[in-house]
Amino acid sequence: MKRSGSADLPLHYGYVPKWLAERMAKLGLAITEAIITEYGKAEILRRLSDPFWFQSLGAVMGMDWHSSGITTSVMGALKRAINPHSKDLGIYICGGKGKFSRETPNELIKIGNATGLDGNYLVRCSKLSAKVDNTAVQDGFQLYMHSFIVTEDGQWTVVQQGMSPGSSTARRYHWHSSSLKSFVEEPHTAICGINQGNILNMVAREASASRNSVMEMTNESPKIMLAEAQKLIMPAHHDVRAKDVDLKRLGSVLWLAHEKKPADFEELLLLEGVGPRTLQSLALVSEVIYGTPSRFKDPARFSFAHGGKDGHPFPVPVKVYDETIGVLQQAVHKAKIGNSDKQEAIKKLAEIARRAEKGFTPNADFDKVIEKERNESWRYGGQTVFGKEKPPLNKQLQLF
Repeated sequence: MKRSGSADLPLHYGYVPKWLAERMAKLGLAITEAIITEYGKAEILRRLSDPFWFQSLGAVMGMDWHSSGITTSVMGALKRAINPHSKDLGIYICGGKGKFSRETPNELIKIGNATGLDGNYLVRCSKLSAKVDNTAVQDGFQLYMHSFIVTEDGQWTVVQQGMSPGSSTARRYHWHSSSLKSFVEEPHTAICGINQGNILNMVAREASASRNSVMEMTNESPKIMLAEAQKLIMPAHHDVRAKDVDLKRLGSVLWLAHEKKPADFEELLLLEGVGPRTLQSLALVSEVIYGTPSRFKDPARFSFAHGGKDGHPFPVPVKVYDETIGVLQQAVHKAKIGNSDKQEAIKKLAEIARRAEKGFTPNADFDKVIEKERNESWRYGGQTVFGKEKPPLNKQLQLF
């Protein structure tokens, strides 16, 4: 087993307003159910252990595309949404930020008692993953958040985050049980963060001599691990810029949503009546559910589904968000009772956009796309942490 990846993120101290937190939980549950229906429980763990997919999920849920708040907010929303349905879904989420992280052992013991899993072993895995990232890897980041996600068959993923106040950055660490062979030698699937120079890394292969002499974290013999962890480093700027996005991929989504109609594609006929703006969001949500790992190298692109709570790249279009949730929830519900046509139509959105990328030349001005979204935000119930969006002055005058 190894850490699957990591991410370095600018440190943000904002908050998630209630109106967004509630929607994040609903969308997170719908996305989780869609992935389980299509791929099974193990796929949720694999995706959560991928720092690029995790960042894309946070962006599509309306969080700031690059901030440290994505980690705690996404895991908090998933825990609130999934745990009431854990018995049906077969997935349990433990821990969280601050005092909630310290409840992880008790939660895991309860899960073990309810499912027959070895709760003590899961507690050991939880504590060791935290010990590695907090003590064995001395990179200047102090853990303040620890989430342990486990399935009913004992597979697990850890998402945890440390803070470095001196550099105003956070570092997120990802672990995945399916790839872990040793806690003491190259255990991570990924660590995301900015290069801070030389660090003391007691779980590096090169540190085996020192490691053997100063600590014995497990009874197992260290194994040679060759897989390379994924690393995601997010920029300091808050706004979304053209260089942060694969314009070809974004352009094909905008083309599909705004220049075409569901009637133009036989596969999308079941989405007739869904407006262009909601189709844009659904296309990006579709990719989060059905996309392959290579599709998430530019997480900022997914902020064009539902914007960001601080207004970057634009305010959250609440009406569009609600319609996206409604369409996806309905598709998931129908798939559960054997009618997967609508879910297939949502899946086709991402496929059609991918096909359109071949030979596609983006011709839209990136800044004008954002400007248009901001100017029209009020039409879609746009909101930020600062309040509701108002029509541009010229529109306000026309309304009287």
